[in-house]
Amino acid sequence: MKDFFAHETAVIDADCTIGKDTKIWHFSHIMSNCTIGKGCNIGQNVVVSPKVILGSNVKVQNNVSIYTGVICEDDVFLGPSMVFTNVINPRSAIKRKDEYKNTIVKKGASIGANATIVCGNNIGEYAFVGAGAVVTKEVLPYALVVGNPSKQIGWVSEYGHRLVFDDYGFAVCKESHQKYQLKNNIVIQLKND
Repeated sequence: MKDFFAHETAVIDADCTIGKDTKIWHFSHIMSNCTIGKGCNIGQNVVVSPKVILGSNVKVQNNVSIYTGVICEDDVFLGPSMVFTNVINPRSAIKRKDEYKNTIVKKGASIGANATIVCGNNIGEYAFVGAGAVVTKEVLPYALVVGNPSKQIGWVSEYGHRLVFDDYGFAVCKESHQKYQLKNNIVIQLKND
């Protein structure tokens, strides 16, 4: 007996691993040899290609295709109709399956609606990619990037709020009250006292 939910219109190929309490909604296709963690939500009309790995508590909104070479760690959010690629120079008449590039979306990162992630560019922990952004280079942990091509315009907390650093390089999340430090263009979360 399966311990996940799949809508009757979902197609799930053989040899998939799907975690407990995961939900797979209308017209989604889970292809062979992929791994989906616990407590995930796979929206309507989603394709998860072979060998894709999704951690636990990954939220995939409607109309997302997650291609071979993509790994999403725990707590990742993929917004509606966002796009991954896996080949730099695709051509219909030339087979390039041996040229797939990997893309890793690190723990807690969010990718907004209609954003595009050009393959081979990793997204750091808790980073936030704005809606419609086109990511053409690595995104640092806690970075906020927007635009086409994407440009970093700031930093966000684990809760996704913009961090405003003082003259000493310290900031506090307005929701969690967690403290952060910016040093040498790297954000670290400080332990609460």
